[in-house]
Amino acid sequence: MAKTVALALGSGGARGYAHIGVIDAIRERGYDIVAISGCSMGALVGGFYCAGKLDEYREWVTKLGYLDVLKLVDVSLLSSGVIRGDKVFNMLSEMLDGVQIEDLPIPFTAVATDMVARKEIWFQTGCLDTAIRASAAIPSIFNPVKVNGRTLVDGGVLNPLPISPCVSVHADHIIAVDLNSDTDLPTDFVFEEQGEERPQKQAWFNTVVDKATHWLESKRGEDAHDATLQVDENIGKLEMINQMFETMQLSLTRFKTAAYPPDLMINMPMESCEMYEFYRATEMIDLGYHIANKALDAYEQGSASPYARLMG
Repeated sequence: MAKTVALALGSGGARGYAHIGVIDAIRERGYDIVAISGCSMGALVGGFYCAGKLDEYREWVTKLGYLDVLKLVDVSLLSSGVIRGDKVFNMLSEMLDGVQIEDLPIPFTAVATDMVARKEIWFQTGCLDTAIRASAAIPSIFNPVKVNGRTLVDGGVLNPLPISPCVSVHADHIIAVDLNSDTDLPTDFVFEEQGEERPQKQAWFNTVVDKATHWLESKRGEDAHDATLQVDENIGKLEMINQMFETMQLSLTRFKTAAYPPDLMINMPMESCEMYEFYRATEMIDLGYHIANKALDAYEQGSASPYARLMG
């Protein structure tokens, strides 16, 4: 079987760590990845791979515990309902060190959405760090990114699985990874027990309560009851947006793949991980590797699998 691959990596929050395991499985089989397109976490993982810095990123994220992730997020949602990801993106920027997309050894496309023009924006030149930030700016959760007068947000708004940039690539196979599949979890994969999660969550919750208390005290001149309702509303809003965004992406992915069917679609179960569980890197990387091998087995044998859709 010929071995060059154009790879499309979809969006899905923390489930995007699975892309790392998928890349590991593809490379182990001797396939040569000759181009990558990505959206949101797919753009992040794909961009780091093309820049030759995926191992550095992997080493960082696999050491992040629950509290470490929360410390990287500015809890401004108490007052504004928006998460500021400056600490995270600044860390990513340091790792990438100003690399330009056109200088990457592997062609790369990051997909974002222009909210004013209501169209996809493909980053195929320019600063890789900026492209990743724009592609991952989930509306109403992360602040939009301003680039050349455009207001850019997460590419998942219009194209959560950007296969179309791969179509023009001279590759033997187009492989896409869908992080929002309704496929069941594999029964032969054992998820790690999150033993430390509960006390860590409680410790962080206490911190949030303290912040909320100080914020509410600063509102003494206003109606304290209204301020409390605002906190509850903003936190609930995060969950609602998460559910709405995932539902939207599921529908859009089906529509887009009908127009641009890949040769192989690797299906990652949506229920494997919540979008915001970024402390589960090791587990999701392992799951991605596990499912990718199942999908590639089916693809190479031309057989059926719930984790592999042969479309091309």
